[in-house]
Amino acid sequence: MSATNKRGQGIDGSTIALLIAVVSAFVILGSVWGAVALGSQLDGVNEGSTSDPFEVFFGVIRGTVTWPASATWILVGILVVITVLAVLVGVSIARARRRRSVVDSAAMHMGKGKQLRSLSATGARQTAQRLGVQNWVGVLVGITVAGRQRIHASPEDMLTLIAGPRVGKSTAYVIPAIADAPGAVLTTSNKRDVLDATRELRASKGRVWAFDPQSIALESPTWWWNPLSYVTDDVKAAKLAAHFASGSRAGDSRGDAYFDNAGQDLLAGFLLAAALENLPITTAFTWTTTPGDDEPVRILRRHGYDQMADAVSGQVNGESRRRDSVYGTAAQMASCLKVRAIAQWVTPQGDAYDPRPQFDPHAFVRSTDTLYSLSKEGRGTAGPLVTALTAATVEAAEEYATTQPGGRLQTPMLGVLDEAANVCRWHDLPDLYSHYGSRGIVLMTILQSWSQGVQVWGRDEMRKLWSASNVAVYGGGVKEPEFLNELSQMIGDYDRRTTSTSVGRGSRSTSHGIQRERTLDIADLGALPRGRAVVFASGAPATLVETVPWMNGPHAAALRASIAAHDPSHSTGAPLPPIPAPAPAPDVSDEWINEAPRTEPGA
Repeated sequence: MSATNKRGQGIDGSTIALLIAVVSAFVILGSVWGAVALGSQLDGVNEGSTSDPFEVFFGVIRGTVTWPASATWILVGILVVITVLAVLVGVSIARARRRRSVVDSAAMHMGKGKQLRSLSATGARQTAQRLGVQNWVGVLVGITVAGRQRIHASPEDMLTLIAGPRVGKSTAYVIPAIADAPGAVLTTSNKRDVLDATRELRASKGRVWAFDPQSIALESPTWWWNPLSYVTDDVKAAKLAAHFASGSRAGDSRGDAYFDNAGQDLLAGFLLAAALENLPITTAFTWTTTPGDDEPVRILRRHGYDQMADAVSGQVNGESRRRDSVYGTAAQMASCLKVRAIAQWVTPQGDAYDPRPQFDPHAFVRSTDTLYSLSKEGRGTAGPLVTALTAATVEAAEEYATTQPGGRLQTPMLGVLDEAANVCRWHDLPDLYSHYGSRGIVLMTILQSWSQGVQVWGRDEMRKLWSASNVAVYGGGVKEPEFLNELSQMIGDYDRRTTSTSVGRGSRSTSHGIQRERTLDIADLGALPRGRAVVFASGAPATLVETVPWMNGPHAAALRASIAAHDPSHSTGAPLPPIPAPAPAPDVSDEWINEAPRTEPGA
């Protein structure tokens, strides 16, 4: 069924003509009666005559009611007023029709009004008050087409948005959400647009950290993050190695089960050994290029990690061809560390002391700062580090939440994982999604298609992520019939009243019927126009919304100013400033000194 058929019971031409005739008759009747009644009072005629509109109208025609002289001008005035009102109504209807899309007629058969009470501004505010959240009702999802009701994802709701390229994801969701967030914000992207639009506004709330190892936004490494500060034991080492493995693997890569697992385990041992000795993370990559070097084994044994040492030793001293394959797999996983421009962001610069501030996830989640992590696919991608930084920050927020009343952050942290399938391939995300909502960590995962998620997490895990989302949004632009068919089924059917009229042999007969039809079919969803989205929320029917771009929001002026201030076309083309020269080392031990001290593994 095409969108043009979704109009319920239509009105035929004869009915429309009849309605026009009735309305016109009442307008003429009322205008004449009003002119005569008011003119009679002004001219002092027709005293004691009837006030019945019909008798007055026909009395004027028959001559039994005098037409006052002033009634002519009064009638002209009334007609002018009616004409002006008709023009205003017509203009309003025309504007409303221009604003309406071809699918808007389906909204009357979808969720609206009281069915969406929990998503309304009032419902979201009540949820925020129950959670103790001040000055934030959650992420604005849109305005319902039916009823013009603003709906929000509450401060405990997790979101997933699937929409194709260039349909307004950043404009209507990413930028407004970041601008409205009350606390710390972390966001990932493969473009600089979100950073340019929001950094000035976010800078007024806290510090801006732009992690840009691939120079997407031409940011200099004026600060650094030590990924090994995350490695406090062998469990964290295994998690960090998993981020490198998932972040470095192509979406359609199948790999080898044995060598992938063995390479990941070997990399975990190298990462733990480097962390134990306070070595830069690039040392772990160097070890992957020197098969047979048993230094990591000695370090692990010296610090009491005998089982991990045995596992690494088994590869170091294994059969040469198998060993070389395992080492090659580990080296591929950590290959981003060999890129000098990337290494500057994650290793200290200087022999003993780095003057640059060091990013500390635990301090970040207690602040109102903003972390922008930028990366893109292809050779030299920093995706593994972006994934690791994101996971480390979210886990730090979870740890902090456990110390807060109710086990949740009093000021929620917002995480916008834009281009998640390309930039932040967090393998464990589907398993953790629903849990973070109860911790005051609001995550918004944004994908360009269902297939993107399947490539990264697999079909079952992608379904788990979608189902764990309290608010799931489809924003159009996807050409996957299987996915769209499932959405169509979730939206449901409606009963369409049909009317048929037949005329013959001087008689006219009308019959009525009911036909069950899809509210939005595959074709409708595939062609969903820009500015419309279908929202699936827990405990509510699917609803059609009009998205709200940041240009129509309360921060429009500040965002425009930020975009203008950071427009790359204003760049002078000068080379990036060099990394600050190391200051003289203080009179302390040989260990690196940074603003954010790290915790010794196993301590």
